[in-house]
Amino acid sequence: MQSRTRPVLAKAIETTPEALILIMETGPVSIPWENCSERLARASFVERTRAALSPSGYGIHWPLVDEDLAVGPLLLASSSSFTPKQD
Repeated sequence: MQSRTRPVLAKAIETTPEALILIMETGPVSIPWENCSERLARASFVERTRAALSPSGYGIHWPLVDEDLAVGPLLLASSSSFTPKQD
């Protein structure tokens, strides 16, 4: 029997000086830049703000720092440290 898992997709993204905010079906999730990647942790705020969510919602691309991350693995790698965004 084949196992079918649903891909983890973001509906939108936001950037703040402190974190990447993933807008998920279940609500927003804040991931500190240092938990995203070493390259993004070192990037300037302007470089971080130039993020593009793929049309499918599967991945995020930062052209100014040449970084690409998939949403699912990003959430898994940061699961011990992400926190819901406080409005």
